[in-house]
Amino acid sequence: MQWFFHRIFSRENLVALLLCLLVLALIVVSADSAPQWIYQGF
Repeated sequence: MQWFFHRIFSRENLVALLLCLLVLALIVVSADSAPQWIYQGF
């Protein structure tokens, strides 16, 4: 069972998970202010 956790939580998988969480956080933070400049011309 321990080899299973080492395979799932390897260094590469943790880096990929952190990168995915960072991208999701950036999308959530920037999604609120995005429509302000789109509709300024109307």
